[in-house]
Amino acid sequence: MSDVTGTTNTTNTADAADGPGPAGDLLLAAVTAGVEAIDLAQPLANGMPCSPNHPGFRMILSRRHGDMVREDGGSAANEVIVTGGHVGTHIDALAHVSQDGLLHGGVAGAQAQTGGAFTVHGVDAIRPRLCHGVLLDVAKLHGVERLPGGYGITAEDLAAAADRAAVRPRAGGVCLVHTGWSTLWPDPGRYLGLDSGVPGVTPDGAGWLVRHEIVAAGADTSAFEQVHPGRGHATLPVHRILLVEHGTHIIEHLRLGELAARGVAEFAFVLAPLNIVGATGSPLRPLALVSGAR
Repeated sequence: MSDVTGTTNTTNTADAADGPGPAGDLLLAAVTAGVEAIDLAQPLANGMPCSPNHPGFRMILSRRHGDMVREDGGSAANEVIVTGGHVGTHIDALAHVSQDGLLHGGVAGAQAQTGGAFTVHGVDAIRPRLCHGVLLDVAKLHGVERLPGGYGITAEDLAAAADRAAVRPRAGGVCLVHTGWSTLWPDPGRYLGLDSGVPGVTPDGAGWLVRHEIVAAGADTSAFEQVHPGRGHATLPVHRILLVEHGTHIIEHLRLGELAARGVAEFAFVLAPLNIVGATGSPLRPLALVSGAR
């Protein structure tokens, strides 16, 4: 099992480069040579797509310039932001899903959530990290801009996409799956795909992912896994397999179009959730770091 909380023997790249020495020198040399950060997060905006299971995003200006003017003529504006932890590009903590009342590792969900916040498996247990990342472009594998609604991405699909790109997920790293579905982001109804279904990873595909001992898997859809037409989120077996059974985090609503268009299949991945104590998820602005010479 790979867990971001640090239960594996995998070396954390960021930890290894914290101090002076060969690892730190190597990282500094790479950054000095030129590194480009590709933003993998969808923009947070009023009216954006949001799963019906979660409260939507809302931002309003609570104070505008001119509402209060200081004696020297200066003024300030600020806002109020209301959002759920699973809105926009975000990561699922292990506390997000239970099976038969139990969280990952056999922890009783009812006991862990006493007091209104999770005492174990919350998003605050996910440490920031810089790790290996791969993009498996399943849409490209099938020669389409966007996979059809309800398409199930199997282990065979993932293995074929990895072979095509000559990459493999690594233990302690992150694997992202490109379906092309984020092209529908401007149309929330079509993006959420209640009638059409949404493409995503099947339980068979989830098994392929966990065999590579990754810490997180993500996709450019609302649920990561296959959503059948007209079924919505009635059942989510891949969430059970990844979060509950194997301690593998899920990242949803990614923006992967630029990586796919540029043919970037391997990169350094920056993972830094908000440190919200006891929360089941967190908004995320993940970055793919690639050579600036690309």
